[in-house]
Amino acid sequence: MEVKKRIKDLTALLEKYSYEYYVLDNSEVSDQEFDALLHELIRLEEENPELKLLDSPTMRIGSIVLDKFEKVTHDIPMMSLSNAFNEEDLRSFDEKIIKEVGNVRYNVELKIDGLAGSIKYEKGKLVLGASRGNGVVGENITSNVKTIKSIPLKINYDGDIEVRGEIFMSKKAFNLANEERTIKKQELFKNPRNAASGSIRQLDSKIAASRNLDMFIYGLMSPQNYDITKHTEALTFVKKLGFKTNPLSKVCEDIDEVINFINIYTEKRSNLEYEIDGIVVKVNHIDLYDKIGYTAKSPKWAIAYKFPAEEVITKINSITFQVGRTGQITPVANLDPVMVQGSTVSRATLHNEDYVVDKDIREMDYVIIKKAGDIIPEVVKVVLERRLDDSTVFSMIRECPVCKSSLVRKTGEADYYCVNPFCDAKKIEGLIHFSSRKAMNIEGLGERIIEQFYNDGFLKSIKDIYLLKNRREELIIKEGFGVKSIDKLLKSIEISKKSNLDKLLFGLGIRHVGEKVSKVIATNYPSLDDIGKWVYDDLVNIDEIGEVIAKSIIDYFRDLENIQLLKDLKDLGLNTRYTSNIKKKDEFYAKTFVLTGKLEIYKRDEAKALIESLGGRVSSSVSKKTDYVVAGSDAGSKLKKALELGVKVITEGELKDLLDR
Repeated sequence: MEVKKRIKDLTALLEKYSYEYYVLDNSEVSDQEFDALLHELIRLEEENPELKLLDSPTMRIGSIVLDKFEKVTHDIPMMSLSNAFNEEDLRSFDEKIIKEVGNVRYNVELKIDGLAGSIKYEKGKLVLGASRGNGVVGENITSNVKTIKSIPLKINYDGDIEVRGEIFMSKKAFNLANEERTIKKQELFKNPRNAASGSIRQLDSKIAASRNLDMFIYGLMSPQNYDITKHTEALTFVKKLGFKTNPLSKVCEDIDEVINFINIYTEKRSNLEYEIDGIVVKVNHIDLYDKIGYTAKSPKWAIAYKFPAEEVITKINSITFQVGRTGQITPVANLDPVMVQGSTVSRATLHNEDYVVDKDIREMDYVIIKKAGDIIPEVVKVVLERRLDDSTVFSMIRECPVCKSSLVRKTGEADYYCVNPFCDAKKIEGLIHFSSRKAMNIEGLGERIIEQFYNDGFLKSIKDIYLLKNRREELIIKEGFGVKSIDKLLKSIEISKKSNLDKLLFGLGIRHVGEKVSKVIATNYPSLDDIGKWVYDDLVNIDEIGEVIAKSIIDYFRDLENIQLLKDLKDLGLNTRYTSNIKKKDEFYAKTFVLTGKLEIYKRDEAKALIESLGGRVSSSVSKKTDYVVAGSDAGSKLKKALELGVKVITEGELKDLLDR
């Protein structure tokens, strides 16, 4: 009985210290004292496993390894919020509220950049942790939720209760995780949100425990059951039960006060210990929610203000011109290096002449840049008040920067082209495209090596790639290479010969013929021997191929040089036939899928490729003919339409289960 009492006392003591440290940020004991008590409890539990309590703090270190996550249907849907992007959107939201119920007070709180989670307790014991999933169905992540130290495993409440909040990784935890991954030579996490999302979905709870996740509770389900009528009262209630709530929330008397709060934290966001991507605004009076109402996707009594893409100021040192594989000339701004959303940017595309002229962008200008779609750096506008008095107006070049031939701007197009078929820059870009991962996937033949081999005279055309084996002795003595690297490259080149016809067609760089169209062509004409049978009228009648693409295809394969190239490639042993690699899995074959919302397990292109590899089709729109809608987080109108039409909706986790069968 003495051991049983000690285990019970240690459990209560460690939970008390955890609450003080992780929730109140005010610890009574040192880390060494805490660790000593925890190790004592671990030892006693190992020696007396039958005495281990269900709410033991040792659950925090993780011990469960699952085969897969079970799906969970939410009792109350985890709805997403509609978005506001500017002051006008916020005032419009306010006007609708006032029109419906009169003047109200708003509760504003930081929108943590993490992932939504739900936690259920029965008779004070934590029984379920679930991810949001598609809002209707999520995943059972209980074993991982229990490793989050700010979440109580037991609360002082005898009834059943459900709270919801945001699971996140602090900036400190994120940096520590990446330091560890650097030591282990693993790929670094891109940002705290992705790191948190990947961590909470680990089947091994020890991995989740090692990532030091955290959680702020922002909602209490069915607050009326606890005689609560205001959102602020709900936050106070859950805080008293031992949950961690964000202290940086405020009750605002009107929308002007809301906007002022947003302006303050737009400036302060970079100084916080965690990432935020906006501010959540909620009507504070819960008893008004039903009257204000809901849409199919979101409540009308709340809105999420989203911060604009991060913008920074830097200087354009020069504007140069880049030649693409089709001869397209693109002006590029060379910048003073600057950090934008976690990465250093030193170049930004200026797209074309019209873009530069419309924005009046000049060399030596200071400009505001951002990442379009959070990926590609682009110039937003010029900071005119910092422009030099003697700045020079931009002038588009009229000659190719490489071969000096005259450029051509085609009617109805914004771009200039180098039409010289012998232009070195076009040839190099064409070789890079042919060797790229989505085309022939020749490992080891990247941009730098292609440019070097081209300048050395080893590569002048696609055909020369497959003749490099004849120059092995010359290549292995080149500085920076050697026997192993060259033999590995030559092996990769030989492997590429087996690539399917659609990869070869894409690699040829036919204008307007992308990856998808290449597969369409190969499916309809599965052998290059059928080239002579290609007729314009037949091509335009194929789905995905319009008049412009059809003309481009006909023009390419009527060119004598291109015909000779294809003959040479076939003679060199390249596969010129299309073989479907579809496995015809029953759950996928001839089925139509629609992907919507944010995917966490797969990249969208990856999910699409996996579905198609098993005979499925991925569509961009939902109809009665759709078989499955795969709904990720923040799924919107497509999910709504699927529910209206009775189309089967599955989570990304369920898609993974189907793929893994």
